[in-house]
Amino acid sequence: MIAIVACAIAAFAAQTPQMPATLGIGRPATPAEISAWDIDVRPDGVGLPPGRGAVTEGETIYAARCASCHGKTGKEGPNDRLVGREPGDAFPFGRDPQRPKTIGSYWPYATTVFDYIRRAMPPNAPGSLQSGEIYGLVAYLLFLNDLIPADAVMDATSLPKVVMPARDRFVPDPRGGPKSVNPRSRP
Repeated sequence: MIAIVACAIAAFAAQTPQMPATLGIGRPATPAEISAWDIDVRPDGVGLPPGRGAVTEGETIYAARCASCHGKTGKEGPNDRLVGREPGDAFPFGRDPQRPKTIGSYWPYATTVFDYIRRAMPPNAPGSLQSGEIYGLVAYLLFLNDLIPADAVMDATSLPKVVMPARDRFVPDPRGGPKSVNPRSRP
């Protein structure tokens, strides 16, 4: 029986045209095109752009660009709550997945907040905020979550130093990650 199946597969393969090595469409991306999309920010701050932003600057931007979705204080919605801490920095999400996962209670790295805002916010114009505006927004959100003082200024040096309450609740994936294919990959 196995021999019959093997013969049938061989006969089918002989009749099926071989796929070409390339399809003859597209072209390799240029270094400039790759660089424009290479905007990831690692937890240690590698990838953060130049710029800076203060809590007071972020407050103004938040009121103009974010409050309509996240509420005046980041707690009201209608979209995700951004502000709020669990008592004693508890981490109850494993027991109650319905608990709101705010920046102050769930996010493991302040740099991730920057990365997410840069990529996805505001939803009607993602990628439209300048680096200084994003640093200011992150500073304001960290301040609202009682993680930094009101006079703090965030930049590529200070942002990775913010220790988030949930940082130790996340563990590295022991399987490792994919190897980078970017020619200017970071270690």
